[in-house]
Amino acid sequence: MENPMVRKGFCAAILRVSPETVEKTELLPTHLQRSYADDKLGILDVRVRMLDGTQINMEMQVKGYEFWDERALFYLCKMFSDQLKSGESYENLKKCIHVSILDFIRFPKDKECYHRIGFCKRKTGKLYSDKLEIQILELKKLPKEIQTGEEIVNWMRFFNGKNKEEFEQMAKKSEYLGEAYEALQKLSADDLRRLEYEAREKALKDHNSFLSSAQRIGEKRGEKRGKKIGEEQGIELAKQVFRLQAQGKTEQNIASECDIPVEKVRKILA
Repeated sequence: MENPMVRKGFCAAILRVSPETVEKTELLPTHLQRSYADDKLGILDVRVRMLDGTQINMEMQVKGYEFWDERALFYLCKMFSDQLKSGESYENLKKCIHVSILDFIRFPKDKECYHRIGFCKRKTGKLYSDKLEIQILELKKLPKEIQTGEEIVNWMRFFNGKNKEEFEQMAKKSEYLGEAYEALQKLSADDLRRLEYEAREKALKDHNSFLSSAQRIGEKRGEKRGKKIGEEQGIELAKQVFRLQAQGKTEQNIASECDIPVEKVRKILA
């Protein structure tokens, strides 16, 4: 997204307009910058301001976690409210869009891979305001053959590319995707960038391995604890409690997910 032409093409797809109508995009600094070690959680944040003041915040996320929806709403609302300085009129507020590019499935019961979520009246579905919008791109739901003509789906296919042939095929779809492919090739040819990418990949694999190992250890501890406590608590319940603890969940979170009192959680973990 550092490339102005790539940014223009993707923002046009998000706004569902022709790229020719996008006069200018400005890349804003983001407060979500992170070190490579912390990038293992998959956060990549890009914030863009259009010529008319519209702001688009884009992020990539490889793994789902608790309170994902609340987090997205928080950053969307913060982006919206941060537009006004002290004493300024509400009429200066411009449209804000939060775009989540996900490598996990957020809506398992919905076959659609691209979602636009707005602020609507619940009974009629009528749009109340277009100033706030969330767009969710679920890459894992992309079908092998895409019939839709929506440009955003072409970008999703590009983001989900697995090999050179797929990238080259998508690059032929438009000059903006072609530019994105050229930018990607330049990054791939840069040794420093390649090493940074490999460091992120290693951190992500280490993180996932740690989670899997912690969950297995938690299940074994839960099974032993469940047998010791007896049928009153239940082995499966104890395993679930220890598994959630291994994921870093608090006692309150565990109690809520298991639908048991906090006191019972403490008794199992004791």
